[in-house]
Amino acid sequence: MPLHCLRGLVDHLTQFLLELGAGFAYLGRQIQINVGEREFFLDLLFYHTRLNCYVVVELKTGDFEPEFAGKLNIYIKAVNAHFRKKGDEPTIGILLCKKKDKLVAEYALSDIHKPIGVSEYQLTQSLLHSLKQSLPSIEEIEREFDSER
Repeated sequence: MPLHCLRGLVDHLTQFLLELGAGFAYLGRQIQINVGEREFFLDLLFYHTRLNCYVVVELKTGDFEPEFAGKLNIYIKAVNAHFRKKGDEPTIGILLCKKKDKLVAEYALSDIHKPIGVSEYQLTQSLLHSLKQSLPSIEEIEREFDSER
């Protein structure tokens, strides 16, 4: 990848992290975590240096479904069990979906007592022309994301 494209990609990643807010430290994507006999993969894992807690971000290419809340609940519990140390606050879960029905999301989260938020994402077409040529299209990303699941 040419150096100018790499700089542009780093700039966009930096902007993404800044949009999350100050204090987010990126730990990785598709982090494997074992629960019982099964293995799961966290889409994104961060540590928030100001809140002193882990943040699990789950990305969904479709609309919110109630079962997403249950799976994120497992992820939060597993991160608390496997990674959380003395002095860390409870893990926070963020679920990003293409669309959500606010009432369905509220019902799905009503008896879960962990900090979980559900939000919609918007796709942008504002990438620099040089980056567009070096990066996959939105459709290619969605296909890849779906194939990993």
